[in-house]
Amino acid sequence: MRGASSGRIAGAILGIEAAGVLVLAIWQVLALLSGDTDSATSAVALIVLTATGVAAVAAFAVQTARGVSWGRSGGIVVQLLILAVALGAVTGAYAHPVVGLLLALVAVAGLVPLVLAVRSAGGARRRGDADSGSEH
Repeated sequence: MRGASSGRIAGAILGIEAAGVLVLAIWQVLALLSGDTDSATSAVALIVLTATGVAAVAAFAVQTARGVSWGRSGGIVVQLLILAVALGAVTGAYAHPVVGLLLALVAVAGLVPLVLAVRSAGGARRRGDADSGSEH
């Protein structure tokens, strides 16, 4: 898997994750409108935070596909946060091991091409530095 293709794959996975978070935000809005919340203020705050997450993950997706460093960095953070949520889903009084496993699989599926894209970008940067150093 080459750097450009791993970056596009990672960007696509991040895009799918952004779409998933968007679905969660829509679900939260519907719950608020149907009165299925204990606190309207808390529900609105959670919707705003979730919408912010959608925007961030979508930005990471676009920039990762374009080969921009901060997009890859943000994407890696997103995958690590998903792994933390997966761990939380597996443990505790209200554990859902299957949900945790699915979340962990999604995070690993996103993390692998992101790491490959980072490695490829680093290798390309080193080759570029070596080329420019030989000209002087």
